Amino acid sequence: MSDAFHASIRSELDAIRAAGLYKDERIIATPQGARVRTADGREVINLCANNYLGLSADPRVVDAAHEALRSHGFGLSSVRFICGTQDLHKTLERRLSSFLGTEDTILYGSAFDANGGLFETLLGAEDAVVSDTLNHASIIDGIRLSKARRYRYAHDDMTDLRTQLVQARRDGARHVLVFTDGVFSMDGTIARLDEMRQLCDEYGALLGIDECHASGFLGARGRGTHELRGVFGRVDIITGTLGKALGGASGGFTSASADVVALLRQRSRPYLFSNTVAPAIVGASIAVLDILEASTELRDRLERNTRLFRAGIEQLGYAVKPGVHPIVPIMVFDAVQAQRLAQRLLELGVYVVGFFYPVVPKGQARIRVQISAVHDEATLQQALAAFAQAGRELELIK
Repeated sequence: MSDAFHASIRSELDAIRAAGLYKDERIIATPQGARVRTADGREVINLCANNYLGLSADPRVVDAAHEALRSHGFGLSSVRFICGTQDLHKTLERRLSSFLGTEDTILYGSAFDANGGLFETLLGAEDAVVSDTLNHASIIDGIRLSKARRYRYAHDDMTDLRTQLVQARRDGARHVLVFTDGVFSMDGTIARLDEMRQLCDEYGALLGIDECHASGFLGARGRGTHELRGVFGRVDIITGTLGKALGGASGGFTSASADVVALLRQRSRPYLFSNTVAPAIVGASIAVLDILEASTELRDRLERNTRLFRAGIEQLGYAVKPGVHPIVPIMVFDAVQAQRLAQRLLELGVYVVGFFYPVVPKGQARIRVQISAVHDEATLQQALAAFAQAGRELELIK
């Protein structure tokens, strides 16, 4: 074993710590919920989970997982095309297609895999992909695996998107795919899909979106960003996750035309060479769709909670990125200060995490609060009081 190699690794870790950028992993000892208990026994308000609809520990979802575990086993020990496809997988794919307004859906082990197996399969060297500069790492990495020409437009800038589409066409691209996060995870920005659809139609381009932070609660029926923006059924490719609002476990999907999904089943490497999504996750996800299609109560409650917290945190004087999404970015700008604020809030009974480079650009450190339908008003008011105390102690607010 090379001593020089390990010395180099230790040096890099020391540099990360010295810059205040080292990420510690806290340990919780309970299911996800409005409150969680940490490993040292403290009960704290949980404001940093992707558990938007509060379904991660919902008894109906847990019961469905137990039933699928009993009826279909723990795992398949196989990929889909060998002997890893159960009736449950086909049922979930049909249900997701109906929910999202597409022809067909293919399941993956994660949303990262869904994006990682997308672009390389569908696009060749004669094609082009046009990507928002703030797209998620999984989209960036997926595009890197493709031989397609790459174009980037300034975040949420429709004028620059047009410029890049014009350039892609001038460069002779055969097929052009514009791809964006439906919701940007660090900012809560919601993509302007209605305007993007018009531009794509004008230049003969396809439109694809990653809906990890949208499926289940954006739009009047919770169908996602495309429903919110009035283009339901008019987006060509949708990728997403079962690991956030849709139950909070793991697993991802790509939803598109029947032909696109058929080709992904034949050629998408993460699908062909990774084990099938576990039956318990699939059964629980079907139950989640049952809940969401029966009532909009959870997404409606989430919307109310988001309005309450956003108004409260802005009133305290924090710099908050504007928006309506339950992702609430509270800007601290300095990485060390973000970590200090997160630590002080934990001491006051509020579980949040500081985000800083390389997760966000340098000088843009923040606390990303995420609201859930399982929070009640008293809990959110208690959290706001903690933010007020910690912010004044650290001289972030007056």
